[in-house]
Amino acid sequence: MKAEIISVGTELLMGELTDTNASWIAGRLPALGIQLQWVSIIGDDLPMLTEAFVHGWQRSDIIFTTGGLGPTQDDLTREAVAAALGETPVVQEPELENLRQWFRNRGQEMPGHNVKQAHLIPSAEFITNRNGTAPGWWAQRDGKHIVCMPGPPGENRAMWQDEIDAKLKELVDTEVTITRNIKTLGLGEASVDEIMSEYFGLENPYLGIYSKADGIHLRIIARASDEAAAREMIAPIEDAIHDRLAPYVWGYDDETPELSVGAALVGRGMTLATMESVSGGFLANTITEAPDSNQWYRGGNVAYTIEAMIASGVASGVLETHGVVSQETANAMAQVAQSATGADFGIGLTGVLGPQELEGNRPGTIHIAIAHGDDVREFPLRTPPRRLVIKRRSCNTALTELRKLITEVAP
Repeated sequence: MKAEIISVGTELLMGELTDTNASWIAGRLPALGIQLQWVSIIGDDLPMLTEAFVHGWQRSDIIFTTGGLGPTQDDLTREAVAAALGETPVVQEPELENLRQWFRNRGQEMPGHNVKQAHLIPSAEFITNRNGTAPGWWAQRDGKHIVCMPGPPGENRAMWQDEIDAKLKELVDTEVTITRNIKTLGLGEASVDEIMSEYFGLENPYLGIYSKADGIHLRIIARASDEAAAREMIAPIEDAIHDRLAPYVWGYDDETPELSVGAALVGRGMTLATMESVSGGFLANTITEAPDSNQWYRGGNVAYTIEAMIASGVASGVLETHGVVSQETANAMAQVAQSATGADFGIGLTGVLGPQELEGNRPGTIHIAIAHGDDVREFPLRTPPRRLVIKRRSCNTALTELRKLITEVAP
């Protein structure tokens, strides 16, 4: 089944908003056996939108749209779909009452402009939106489909999970698509590509390589008549990845560094504490994104100055001799974090955020240490000199290296 995504909104073309919806939807289509072939952004212009839907209807089996379902005059997705299919939208009284009730539940009276959100064409049905006033549309005719979702990510993703995903699974039942995502850290994209080169270029199973903030990801996609056959196709490639890249593998599928670390620590009854400077609290924030982090994270210290480091327990002699930006200081920070909290592991993280150099070190110079008992592991790092990249890369590296170390010291 061939698909395309049309993101609607002039604000996307002007750079006022970033289109995260298209990539989010695209990431869910391979597992459904749907092949995405086009992605486009169209402004709030009725003739242009209508033309896009006419072309999409001709070349695709299913069109996904996001945006343009609001109550204002520039929300034109419904009108464009109706024009492309040659149908007339009509107000649906039950949906109109649902909208009125939505406002009554909030102590408000529905504005007259919201009536347009209750319009529907004969070939479509509403998709429930539990997080907003804009119901989606699912139009179906002649074996083709247009699935219209609202623009706010919180609304369209909930709509996808509540209704659209299940309906797509019923629609695409000719074959099963299975994916396996294997995440590595420590080798560059070119090196991984070279090591696994013989497996690239195959159509089924397909192996893709992606450079991410937390390392290099390898994604295997297999299509077959049933799940067992698809997994059998994936197995040889996954085995080869493990054989060749085992020291660099830290996670799978939807795992994030913090979720992977948390699962490993909980499984072994162990805990973690941190002290960071260059990342400015980004490491603690990342860790606490894991819902169960209170079970294994003892706490963190953001020591952003020399005075704060000394007050937190880092020996002044270490800082005077080696400076803030040094492996020795990172080591001391890790040991202090561990001992002060009684945690099994301590992470120390220091470096240069920029834009100026610090102690003769350029921005992106990072020193990471992980303490476990008397053992301290060192992980110097160089990143591009962009502040957000420095924070993300240093924190992801610290957590992924910790994940590998947990397995090593506590099998």
